[in-house]
Amino acid sequence: MKFVIENKVFETLNDMCVAVIVAKGIDNSKKIDEISSMLKDSITNAEKDFENIKVKESEYIKCYREAFQKLNINPNKFMCSIEALLTRISKKKGMPEINAVVDLVNAVSIKYKLPMGAHDLDSMKEDFYIRYSVNGDIFLPFGETNTEEVDNNELVYVTSNDVRTRRWIWRQSEHGKIIETSSNIIFPIDAFIGINDDKAIKARDELSELLSKFFKCEIKTGLIDAKNNYIEF
Repeated sequence: MKFVIENKVFETLNDMCVAVIVAKGIDNSKKIDEISSMLKDSITNAEKDFENIKVKESEYIKCYREAFQKLNINPNKFMCSIEALLTRISKKKGMPEINAVVDLVNAVSIKYKLPMGAHDLDSMKEDFYIRYSVNGDIFLPFGETNTEEVDNNELVYVTSNDVRTRRWIWRQSEHGKIIETSSNIIFPIDAFIGINDDKAIKARDELSELLSKFFKCEIKTGLIDAKNNYIEF
């Protein structure tokens, strides 16, 4: 299986990159107290970081808002995942615990202030892509039961015609969400060369170490960009 960024994407976002972790053989059935503590610490630190700063104006978020504008996505109407998460935290609304893997990803995402996804590989029958949407692409909103059609030329995470994240890094699907039985998972971390790719690599490496520590799973990592637009696993 491959994870691929369509070459056409780089015509608009030429400096885009994605740090990638593929983890296999995870047991996500148990609560892990150390992960719960890490999540709480990340939330507490982020609350302090944004006490006197608007999230949307911070250095961490500007590059994603600018990218959304290049993609003709209104960042005020459709906040990228990390902006929405940090905005929630800055308002002292916290973050609920979900399951060990999701809580770990959120802890690292909040710490590094980067958008980090998690997608169940066993729910995919074809390669995983970041590409522009086409006729026939559908999306099942998180927590919903009815699918919706996706407009053409919207940047999406997708496998076959099953869109896993709409508007690039805005909102994930019900399909492929990480639950207690999820065992084989891909974690993309979206960033930009020369802006925050160094942070994405640090976040990738830290998350890889923590996944190995807590879940004793098989790990593969990589980085895809305009020069090398796919990883095979």
